[in-house]
Formats: sequence, C-alpha cells, structure tokens
Amino acid sequence: MKIPSPPTGKTRWIVIAVVVIAIGGALAFWRLHDHGDQNTLRLYGNVDIREVELAFRQPGRLTHMAFDEGDAVTTGAVMAQLDATPYHEKLAAAEAELQAAQAQLDKLHSGNRPQEIAQAREQVRQAQASANEAARNFERQNTLLASGASSQRLVDAARAARDQSAANLAAAQASLSLATAGFRREDIDAGQARVAAAEAALTQARTAVADATLVAPSNGIVISRVREPGSMVANSTPVYSLSLRDPVYLRAYVDEADLGRIAPGTKVRVHTDSSATVYHGQIGFISPRAEFTPKTVETADLRTDLVYRLRVVVSDADQGLRQGMPVTIDVDTTGAAGKPARGS
Repeated sequence: MKIPSPPTGKTRWIVIAVVVIAIGGALAFWRLHDHGDQNTLRLYGNVDIREVELAFRQPGRLTHMAFDEGDAVTTGAVMAQLDATPYHEKLAAAEAELQAAQAQLDKLHSGNRPQEIAQAREQVRQAQASANEAARNFERQNTLLASGASSQRLVDAARAARDQSAANLAAAQASLSLATAGFRREDIDAGQARVAAAEAALTQARTAVADATLVAPSNGIVISRVREPGSMVANSTPVYSLSLRDPVYLRAYVDEADLGRIAPGTKVRVHTDSSATVYHGQIGFISPRAEFTPKTVETADLRTDLVYRLRVVVSDADQGLRQGMPVTIDVDTTGAAGKPARGS
C-alpha cells in the first residue's frame, strides 16, 4: 500500500483559502437567513378572529333554525325564527288603539257638529221665551197685588218662576257658547298625547315582530348551534355562535427595542405553518401599555420580558386563517419610524 505524500506548501494554502471562503459564505448565509433583512422585523403571533353570540331580543318558541355548524352565512341572512303569533296579535291591538286615539283627536279638532250647535241655539230660544213669559207674569202679579186682586203668595211664586227661567236661559246661552267655541286647548293637547303614546306602542309592537327573526350581523362561519326548533328561549339566550370573517385580526407582541421600528399603518406579510400562502395587511393598533410576554407566545426565557401588544389587520384573509392559529409576521420597517399614529 502506497502512503500519500504530505501536501506541499502551495497546496496547503489553497486548502486554507477554500476553508476560509466556505466559512465566510456560511456566516453570510446565516446572517441573511437567520437574522433576516435589516429592513424586516419578524414577529410571531396568533390569529384573533372575533366571535359573536347571536340571541333574540324577545322570548318565545323557536320554530326554525336555518344553519348548522360549519355553514357560511352572509350579512342579513335569516338564521332563526320565533313563533311570532303573539307579537302579531299585540301589533293588531296597538294599531286599533292608535286608530281610536286618532279618531278622538280628530273629533277634538273638528269641534261639535252643526246639528249640535243648532240644537243648542234652539234651546237658547226656548229658554229666552220662558224667561220673557215668567218676567211678564211676575210684573202682572205684582201689579194686581197693589190693587188687592192678587196675594203675596202668588207674587212670590211668580218671582221664583222668573228667576228660574232666567237661570235656565243663562245655562242655555253658556251651552251654545261652548258648542260654538269647540273644545279647550288642554283637551286637544291631551288627545295629541294619547295619539303619541299609541304611536309609540305601535312602534314597539312592530319592533317585537321584527325581533322574532334573527339575522346574521356580518359574514361569518357558524361555530355552534346552541338551540333546536321547539325550544323555548328567553331574551338574550344565545342560539348561535358566529365567527366573523371580516375583518381578520392577528395578535402579536413587540419588545421595546423594536418598538421604534414600527408604527400604525406599517405593511406586513403573514405566513402560516400549514400553507405556503402569503397574506398581506398592516398594523392597525399598538398598545400604549407594556405587559409581560404571554406564555403561549414566546419561549420560557422571554416570558418575563416586557412587550407591547399590537394588532394586525389582514386585507386578503381567507378560510386558511383560523382562530388561534400561530402565524409569522414580517414587518416592513422601511420608513416606519416617524409615521403619524393612527388607529384601524
């Protein structure tokens, strides 16, 4: 077996140069890929999709549930229905009450009918004739008393009849005045108040009928179907849980050293472990208050570091982003410092 000769001096220097170049390249590669671009800040966070519990404002019996868990819904879609019969009955009663109140108010505005005024005027004429006759009879009896042809008793009776007829005439004249003048301003104001109360009751009844239908407030995905048709539900009892699809937020944290590199409105790119899709968005909110790093976000040696919570608004989210999913956020810090603070 032939033993290889040791490398010459020239060969040794060539080997050393190759090793140095390889180490330098590896170091550059590590700096580029491990630490990243100096204009890019890498953060880690989680998808924070907002959820809403849907419930009726009115109690009642469920008659229809339109969606199951996992179904996609759009804004305004009818999701559930209560038995609205009791609310339609209350609506009919409220409509009748309003009609009665309005009719009474119209009567107050119109005043008395012409026939009623004519009747009051005729009563005045009758009272006037009776008063005139009673006055003449009193004068006659009084004259006969002076000549002895009448007695004091007859004179007193004639005087009483005259006074009663005069009172009847005054009452008839007052009735005619009331019939001609119409109703008092206070009566009309009270009638208008009754109409307003009836209109408010009618509006409430219509709202109750509308509340018997549950509609989706936004586009989303049904997370849970809590009740079934036939169930009696109280007001505010959840019947669906809905995960809102728009907007989709990400929750992340940045340490104080990197806080000056970002600002609200800074553009970001978002990556997930489950897909090669790259999402885009911008920073919408940076908390003004420091807090300890959540244990679910960073490693144990960073849990005691103070960080600032931020919210990222994803502009092109799809169903690939799900609640609580971990994400990697690359923040483009070029020109981020000095941007005016603005919310989103």
